[in-house]
Amino acid sequence: MRGVIVKGIGGFYYVDTDQGRYECRARGKFRLQEKTPMVGDEVEIAPEKGKKKGYLQEILPRRNEMLRPPVANVDQFVLVLSASVPKADLLLADKLLIQAARAQVAPLVCLNKCDEADPEILRIVEEEYGALGCPFVQVSAKTGQGLKALSGRLAGKLSCFAGQSAVGKSSLLNALSPELELETGGLSRKTDRGRHTTRHAELMRLKNGYAMDTPGFSLLEVEGMEPDELCQYYPEMKGLEKECRFAHCLHGAEPDCAVKAALERSEIARGRYERYLVILEELKELKKKRYS
Repeated sequence: MRGVIVKGIGGFYYVDTDQGRYECRARGKFRLQEKTPMVGDEVEIAPEKGKKKGYLQEILPRRNEMLRPPVANVDQFVLVLSASVPKADLLLADKLLIQAARAQVAPLVCLNKCDEADPEILRIVEEEYGALGCPFVQVSAKTGQGLKALSGRLAGKLSCFAGQSAVGKSSLLNALSPELELETGGLSRKTDRGRHTTRHAELMRLKNGYAMDTPGFSLLEVEGMEPDELCQYYPEMKGLEKECRFAHCLHGAEPDCAVKAALERSEIARGRYERYLVILEELKELKKKRYS
């Protein structure tokens, strides 16, 4: 019997199949093969007769996998930003988009709380992310604005929702599928920072697909990447490095840089470029620590 792992807790894996959900344990061979089942894995199971229990027999080949959050076979990465409070953390947003690009997962930018939008945030987000070539939707979990369009984008896909705390990821999923009844946290009045309400990796069945609501990150390090790889994950920069004077141009202080020339022609958003430099410095520091 085939199915999809939707949750894993304490050595038990919960698998959705055409015959319902089964609680399964992994065979010992996975440990010998150094394979760890992940949420999102498509698997073959051996059910116990007359019970909704069984064993994982095989993990089918993965199309991709992500470690933050730990999930396999993601079709779409939904970056949720807030149009009001909390103020959009665009550095975190860029890092999450890099994470999606590295995993070769298609991004969808979703701007929530548009019923109470700050016009300046709307302008910046539209200017910096609307031009990236990825789908972009404006929604409100509170009023229902844009939910039909968002639902259409989720149809038939496994979508991973990510973003800082309190941008309304759980509220959006509740609005799309009220039967989920997810806990929502809101904001701390003192800091305008969200309370974490999502505690483990779990797929939720929507009316027309699967979704994962991930913890709101307040900080995320970009690891395991060389500094000169970074521009590959910026759609607006990709390919320009061939026109730079130096073969391994980092698009920072180097002269005759095609990326900086595009910036001056307003072909690259200045905010995106300035945050690129911040991430670039982080990667340089991480590289120094690796070799020191």
